[in-house]
Amino acid sequence: MNRAAKCTVHNRLWQSPAVKTSDEKRLIIVSGLSGSGKSVALHVLEDLGYYCIDNMPAALLKSLLDEVTKPGEERATRVAVGVDARNRLNDLEALPGLISELQRGDVQTDLLFLQASDDILLKRYSETRRRHPLADQGTELRAAIASERELLGQVINAADLIIDTSRTSIYELAQVIRERVDRRRINMLSVLIESFGFKHGIPSDADFVFDLRCLPNPYWQAELRSLTGRDSEVGEFLDSEPDFTQMYEDILAFLMRWIPKYLSFDRSYLTVALGCTGGQHRSVYMTEKLEKALKETHDPVHTRHNELPG
Repeated sequence: MNRAAKCTVHNRLWQSPAVKTSDEKRLIIVSGLSGSGKSVALHVLEDLGYYCIDNMPAALLKSLLDEVTKPGEERATRVAVGVDARNRLNDLEALPGLISELQRGDVQTDLLFLQASDDILLKRYSETRRRHPLADQGTELRAAIASERELLGQVINAADLIIDTSRTSIYELAQVIRERVDRRRINMLSVLIESFGFKHGIPSDADFVFDLRCLPNPYWQAELRSLTGRDSEVGEFLDSEPDFTQMYEDILAFLMRWIPKYLSFDRSYLTVALGCTGGQHRSVYMTEKLEKALKETHDPVHTRHNELPG
């Protein structure tokens, strides 16, 4: 089969867009750790026209949706709610089942889970001097964060999209909400390819992680050291290396084979992380190159470079 024929087949498999109508019901559930940016996410969704409620009892979700989306002049078809660890444990454990029930109906439902590292959360609480919702009766802050992680275990396991805000500004988080969440339509798989540096840690939101550290490193070329994978000189250097070309072709073939499987499995989001040592050269160029190739057969494809300045 030639390349053109391959693209045609994958195009049929990958793209099954639904027509958006005024009757489409959309529910976005925003959960996560306190201090991770849930309020920011809800504010962005409110600006995008969603009917937003924070600190929503999970047990009332279905009743709320029935109420606000019932026929009438003032009905709301786009609803976003914040659900946190202050819910009863039984209600949190039942949340994945409730979401499945809604998805089987006529409600496009996304569960977002926001998190950050303990050190970042501790720093944010220290700067704002706010009280953690679980830090009652003298509970130490770090212990409250650990307890919250445990209570929300079932929720994160059911999440469609996990967003780590440890190194994300409020503006970057807002962009993710607008581009990956609000613009995603039913039967659409939103793909994110992100570059990172292993010395900074592996992104916690990754579904697939590819290690590029075995490839020739432009950093050791004096004329390329100060550049990044977005510069043409770095791209020319890497494209001239057979190992880089082979790695690129292998990763592309892997993604072209398995992305359609994730789409048919009713997944809403897929995140692919590409790492090199510092996240400046190899992973950045590989991310850009894969994005260009995947966009020929799939939409949407987003990119993020964790170690490059915004």
